Amino acid sequence: MNTAESLNPFKTNSRIVITCANRNSTYVSMELKKLGFPVLGTSHMSVETEGSMADCMILNLHLFTAHRVLYLLDSFVAKNPDQLYEGIYKIKWEHYLREDGYFSISSYSDNEHVVDTRYTNLRCKDAIADRMVSVFGKRPDSGPMKNRAVIFVHWKNKDVRVYFDTSGDTISKHGYRKVPWKAPLQESLAAAIIMATSWDMKTHFINPMCGSGTLAIEAALMAQHRAPGLLRSNFGFMHIKGFDITLWNKCRKEAAQKKIKTEGYRIIATDIDDRAIKAAKENAKTAGVNHYIEFVKCPFEETEIPQGNGIVLLNPEYGLRMGEEKHLKATYKAIGDFFKKKCRGYTGYVFTGNLQLAKNIGLRTSKKIEFYNAKIDSRLLEYQLY
Repeated sequence: MNTAESLNPFKTNSRIVITCANRNSTYVSMELKKLGFPVLGTSHMSVETEGSMADCMILNLHLFTAHRVLYLLDSFVAKNPDQLYEGIYKIKWEHYLREDGYFSISSYSDNEHVVDTRYTNLRCKDAIADRMVSVFGKRPDSGPMKNRAVIFVHWKNKDVRVYFDTSGDTISKHGYRKVPWKAPLQESLAAAIIMATSWDMKTHFINPMCGSGTLAIEAALMAQHRAPGLLRSNFGFMHIKGFDITLWNKCRKEAAQKKIKTEGYRIIATDIDDRAIKAAKENAKTAGVNHYIEFVKCPFEETEIPQGNGIVLLNPEYGLRMGEEKHLKATYKAIGDFFKKKCRGYTGYVFTGNLQLAKNIGLRTSKKIEFYNAKIDSRLLEYQLY
């Protein structure tokens, strides 16, 4: 991109890179197409589209399965840190950053001259600060915080791409999980798991072993067409010159109006622990979906399975600590018994990071869908329960 031709990124189209967890790009692509954006390229951890920074506002507001939305500002060649500095300095930062504001730098570096990305960050920060001083006689503050303007620099070999991180803090967290519980799924991963199931948002969604309620809450948000970004008040794009608060408020209003009533099916979430149910209820209340989810304290085997059909989705413990697998073998076997005895007519799903334990379920899988839970190689196992 030629920065001389693009002094207002909110009105100028450019490449947009959306990052995500490893193996989640399929679900980001599905969301992009639903929102009317083209998919121009994919990798295991990103999807490329195009649009303006105004479009980035929409993406940050609506995407369930993404981590960050990066707007390409400029690209150039730099063989060494001095050339990197020169390329960054040439960008007209005075058109994008406020001299009395704040910015942070994050980067990815794969260059023979750099062994620590902090050095890349420092050279870029210096170049931006020097440019701003040359224009205004002063410079913005800078540091590690991601709650203001955020710049991301991707430097691989000699190719440099400079992005505005329009998200700031990651959008993988949807802002409702105020009461934590042990080993919770990341919200963006939970949303991707739900998208990978056969749930059509018209049949029952049953979530035994619900923990802090993330899967059930994401299901309710998705079924209501409630944009996850509505729960958040700050994004990186708000701190770039050209940000239009009126347009942003219009985007939020339109997103809020898309919310629909959920009727004709039930979302049921159960857990054996009182504290988990209490945490899940509080989180659902913060998300604004507490009236759409039935939270019940009971062993998973006693979870009500309504007449009709739908999906039953469990995320049992993986037994990653010494001595836990032996105890959990019985739990996984009981899941198989629960599927066979109570869930006929439904499709069963188990999300686990331990395939050896999953063998104790004792049922034939119809699908094994690959995910990562953080760094844990995981699978969503599907069971057709005739």
